[in-house]
Amino acid sequence: MGKISNLCDYFVILEAESSKRVDTIAEAIKDGFEKTGIKILHYEGKNTCLWVLLDIGDVIVHIFRSDMREFYALERLWSSAEAVKLDNDKN
Repeated sequence: MGKISNLCDYFVILEAESSKRVDTIAEAIKDGFEKTGIKILHYEGKNTCLWVLLDIGDVIVHIFRSDMREFYALERLWSSAEAVKLDNDKN
């Protein structure tokens, strides 16, 4: 993101099948950062958990309920940004 916007360096986009799972993921991320001493600058969307945003400074985490991710399609909006896929293969 840093090459196309001064908003942040990275967007992390996640999805979950239910609002409860969105909430659980958001809380786990928040707790994990706070345990390492990194402060969450802004936490938005907690009331409905359709789309939760965590602003961690250079990184903004978006956690969508699956239908909301499809509707908002941030990947299209920011399509000129370089995509970085994380490998979740732990081998």
